[in-house]
Amino acid sequence: MAAKGVRQPIKSVWMVTREYEGLAGAGGVKDVSRQLAEALARAGCAVTVMLPRYGFMDPEQLGFKPLPGDTLAIDMDYVGVERREAVLFWEQRLHKVRILLADAERFRDKQGVYTYTAAEEEANPFHVRGSGHYDYFAMNVLLQKAAIDLMLAAGARPDVIHCHDGHAALLPAMIREKAGYRHFFRQTGAVVTIHNAGRGYHQEVDDLPFAAAVCGLPMRVINGNLLAGAFDPFLAAAAHAVMNTVSENYARELQETDDDELTGYLGHALAERGVVLHGVTNGIDPAMFDPRRPKPLGLAAAFDPADGDLAGKGECRRELVRLLATGRLAGITQSGRLDARPEAPLVTVIGRLTAQKGVDKLLDALEILLPLDPDFQVLVLGSGDKGIEEGLVRLAGRKKNQGRVCVLRGYSQQLANQIYAAGDFFVIPSRYEPCGLTDFIAQLFGNLPIVHHVGGLVKVKDGVTGFAYRDHSSAALMGAMQQALGLFRGSPDRIAEMQRAAIAAINGKYTWDTVVRRYLDLYGEARRMCD
Repeated sequence: MAAKGVRQPIKSVWMVTREYEGLAGAGGVKDVSRQLAEALARAGCAVTVMLPRYGFMDPEQLGFKPLPGDTLAIDMDYVGVERREAVLFWEQRLHKVRILLADAERFRDKQGVYTYTAAEEEANPFHVRGSGHYDYFAMNVLLQKAAIDLMLAAGARPDVIHCHDGHAALLPAMIREKAGYRHFFRQTGAVVTIHNAGRGYHQEVDDLPFAAAVCGLPMRVINGNLLAGAFDPFLAAAAHAVMNTVSENYARELQETDDDELTGYLGHALAERGVVLHGVTNGIDPAMFDPRRPKPLGLAAAFDPADGDLAGKGECRRELVRLLATGRLAGITQSGRLDARPEAPLVTVIGRLTAQKGVDKLLDALEILLPLDPDFQVLVLGSGDKGIEEGLVRLAGRKKNQGRVCVLRGYSQQLANQIYAAGDFFVIPSRYEPCGLTDFIAQLFGNLPIVHHVGGLVKVKDGVTGFAYRDHSSAALMGAMQQALGLFRGSPDRIAEMQRAAIAAINGKYTWDTVVRRYLDLYGEARRMCD
């Protein structure tokens, strides 16, 4: 073991995650997991990522091969019942990253990453579409134990285990509180990244005896890490891992402001324990969203906002309008359409249509702004709360909004790319936002974000790389939209300047090859906790 305080290079990293871009995803975790893993590999680390093999995945078709070795029998006790569950593994290397799929009946039964699908509801009415899996906690525990037991079986002692979100946050407590694990991993550090600390994202459980049984943790650990009476994985991790969240400002909000009420006061609970919550703003790989190379993105033409070349952007919009006119989008329910009005600014929205994402405020703002300003269009892609979806559909269906408002319920990555490329402004009115990646993506396509100045969205500089407003209200959002629309019509050179500045800021500060250095620093700190 190195002398205390001596910084050793990080050579090996294991990640445990429920999402990985290109394999399984439901939100921003998928992008971070993949892009950080690949950046670490480029930096010279040996990186292994483990995630579940869900029922919608065909490992062989995806290029995976069975991992040699016996199927592992993982302890998964219930209260008063000793149980084991069988797990086998699939392996593949992608972009220098070793990917492992943990294959178990509990995972194969699921057709969605976190929630039940319409097909599952049809097969079992108790599995309501959009509701969380009934055995979410056991799924998380099985994934973490599978990772630990596979490392034990293979004799793999990584420098650091990086645990993504509450789904993997119990692992640091497991490897420190159980004797058989504690000695094997005595030189392995742990990092836990909180991607979203909001209520409902902690993966907590209020059945305490069940938590102790299935995790194999002592009751003192269970009882000592309660938040509002429920066992909270993030609190359990805090004594054994370096903790971070996905932007500097979100980390500050959680521990220093009343906004922490939205988390059940998790941040304040960590602060009371003396836990430093580091903030590392997510990066992005600009090459994945480069409109100069349109074919992989499904775009009609190339363009380059960084160089002021936007002719192809206009062609992308014309092609998208033609596509919408057909009304034939696979897997998408379309309401409304867009007329061919290339001179009218196009306001775009992509994401979950929920109050947390501020879409209720956007709906109210549009009710006023659409009749007030007849010369802009709106295009929305996503799904979410039934009431918000219905409100947007009603808006698109009004006779006076025909040709101006189009709502697309569902999701397609290629369609999202086409909307990013066609749009002039991208609205993100979130109530809270740990980091946000869609603002980066929009900027890379020359689509200037209009954001609520909160959490990680503060990286959008008002009047420089986009537009920002401070009050979480429809009036404040409408004011920012009016400012953007006015600038679009009156100062096109200023808009072009902002588009260039936004891309320059990403390339200078927010690429993963830059951000990865912050994580390597956290990994070094996690290793020093082992001294």
